[in-house]
Formats: sequence, structure tokens, C-alpha cells
Amino acid sequence: MSRTYQWLLLCLLPCAVANAADQAAEEAKIRQAVATYVTAYNAGDAKALAALWSPEAVYTNPVTGAEAAGREAIEKQFATNFAMAKGSKLEAKTESIRFVSPGVAIEQGTAKVTAPNQSPDETEYSAVYVKRDGQWLLDRVTEEEPFKPHSNYERLKELEWMVGNWIDQDDNGKIETQVQWAKNQNFLIRSFTISVGERINQSGMQIVGWDAANKKIRSWVFDSEGGFGEGVWSKKGNAWHVQTTGTANDGRKASSVNIITLVNNDQFTWQIVNGQIGDELLPNTDAVLVVRQKE
Repeated sequence: MSRTYQWLLLCLLPCAVANAADQAAEEAKIRQAVATYVTAYNAGDAKALAALWSPEAVYTNPVTGAEAAGREAIEKQFATNFAMAKGSKLEAKTESIRFVSPGVAIEQGTAKVTAPNQSPDETEYSAVYVKRDGQWLLDRVTEEEPFKPHSNYERLKELEWMVGNWIDQDDNGKIETQVQWAKNQNFLIRSFTISVGERINQSGMQIVGWDAANKKIRSWVFDSEGGFGEGVWSKKGNAWHVQTTGTANDGRKASSVNIITLVNNDQFTWQIVNGQIGDELLPNTDAVLVVRQKE
């Protein structure tokens, strides 16, 4: 590194640190402005609220789309809003603040307005602030409903106890199972391995989800031997009966009923009955106890 470059770096470093400190201070002022706005809103003080906007600001009512330009019009708009929804309370959470220039900043966050006897109204917003006489004032606010991905959690939550790691072990071998939610909780993913001694003889994956067309819980399973199948779940008391049909790796059709009975949050039993592969009827298995592995 040349001496000239070192000298330039040493000269610029204090400036960069100062700029970072200045920006942090300005960001703190904007966060305080947000807190002041929430306080004025929750007090139903339209005049104090309007004073937090720039003189030429435009407020757009997120419900009606009507625009109010200037502090006087904004004050009247909020006075009307408070009269129509008395006791409304605002919660705001700042997600980020970005400085476009020394006098302009964009704050992005989420807001929730709760009115008496009504469901909360949640929005994501982007607020433009301008700096006037050392004070950050609102100039524009854009709001939209937050994106809510579809989830079948309500249909599957009765199976949430399955999430975790499980083991069924005896002198002949062990079955280890891991169950976790897929994104948006639309499916439960169950991975399993069957071991004898130190060797894994078979492994596979089962996906459990909601069949919206048939209004049933359905599952699909694939194993390392090349077999696959599907099942339909129905609840009887504290037990789930899974009617399965599938295809073995040699092409024969297979079917059975898996009975999964919840004992407690850390234990369940598993039994297979009415099994058949090709023309061969299989004996019912005894119910085995499966226990949750502690982390």
C-alpha cells in the first residue's frame, strides 16, 4: 500500500465514521417521529397528528382512496376518521429506514389498526419523510395489505404432535423417523430409516397433506427399494387409520391399514392390519411403541 493511499484512507476514515454516526442519529429521530405519530393517533388528536405531516403533504385514505392535501385537510380527514371509528388504536413497527438524500428518507414497516368490535386491519406501508428545520415530517404514505400465503395448517394441526424425531427399537433393529413442516405448513414431511445392526436396510419419505378436492388428509410415500404408495387418513377417537394402497418394487399391488394411536405427546403406537401384497394376505402386526427422541 502506497503512502499516498494510506494518507487518503486515514483522512477519509473519520469522515466515514462521522457520517455513520450522523445517519444513526437521524434514523433515531425518524423512529421517534413514528412513536409520536402512534401516540397522537391513539389519543385521537387529529391536530397533533396533522402537525407531523409536511405543509404540502398528501394523505390518501387507505379505505376510501380519498386524498387530503395540506395539514388543514389532513386534520379534517383524521377528525372524520376518529369520529367514525372511536377508540381505534394503532400499532406500527419500523422494518427499515433508507436515506435517499440528506433531507429525504423512506421508512418501511407494518401497521395494525384495531377498532372496537372489529377485526384488526393490518397493512404494510412505505412512508416518505422530508426534513424541515431539523424535523422529519411525513410527506407521502403508501399502504397495502400484506401478502398472506395459503396454508392448510388448520386442516393439519391435529397432526402437529408428530413433528420431531422418533425411534422404534428392539433387538431385531430400529426405525428412526424425522417429521417436520414444509414451507407455509401445507405439508408434513416424514423421513424414515430402517436399520438392522449398523446397516440401513431401507429408507424413504412420506408427505402428508390436505386433499382439497376430496376434503381429506392424504399421504404419499416413496421408499429406497423403488416402492411407492398413497394413503387416506381418518380419525377414530385418539387413533388415526391410514388406508394405504401402493405398488411394490416388483410390480405387485399392496394395501394395508396403518393404525397410529397417540398415547401422549411423546409416545404413540403403530400397528399394521389387513395387509396384502399381490394375492398374499399378510398377518397383522402387534402394536409397537414409538417414542420421541429428546434433543
